[in-house]
Amino acid sequence: MRPETDALVVIDTQNDFCPGGALAVPGGDQVVPGINALMAEFAVVILTQDWHPADHSSFASRHAGKAPMEMTDMPYGPQVLWPDHCVQGSAGAAFHPDLNTDRADLIIRKGFRRHIDSYSAFFENDHETPTGLEGYLRTRGIDRLTMVGLATDFCVNFSAVDGAKLGFDVTLRQDLCGAIDLDGSLAAALEGMEKAGVTLS
Repeated sequence: MRPETDALVVIDTQNDFCPGGALAVPGGDQVVPGINALMAEFAVVILTQDWHPADHSSFASRHAGKAPMEMTDMPYGPQVLWPDHCVQGSAGAAFHPDLNTDRADLIIRKGFRRHIDSYSAFFENDHETPTGLEGYLRTRGIDRLTMVGLATDFCVNFSAVDGAKLGFDVTLRQDLCGAIDLDGSLAAALEGMEKAGVTLS
């Protein structure tokens, strides 16, 4: 067992990001057994859950003439428009049924504010509005994070980079993540994480 200063952060391992879901990551469900096994090494396990209202502004369906995966400008910057996904209370928003959610000390829900998307476990996409995760980790004396989950190039990436910028020692387990890889987004994310000081393993 690792020390209680280490936490495993499992990002958005939800049905809509797995095969058959609204925003499926290829092979997204294949990371679940490995994540469950890794949980046994950690005294502290944290899950994040994408949790959107049905009329969320990041949904392409809310923008006339726009299609999923197109870009638009929001007050906080460029935004990918997504298919409707992880709608609050829906089957797609639920964690993958095989994920061991009983081990979670904390579940952070993100993306619930209608007018702003939230990739990072730490901040909304304005990079200012906190989720509360940093405070939780600090008050528990946690300074080392191992990150796994979906998707490598979006929510895992933003979470890892923000964690490193906040001064946490962050490791990404690439074998326990899956990527969307939209127009080279995976390569760009890996490069950005390394530059931010994230350890890629």
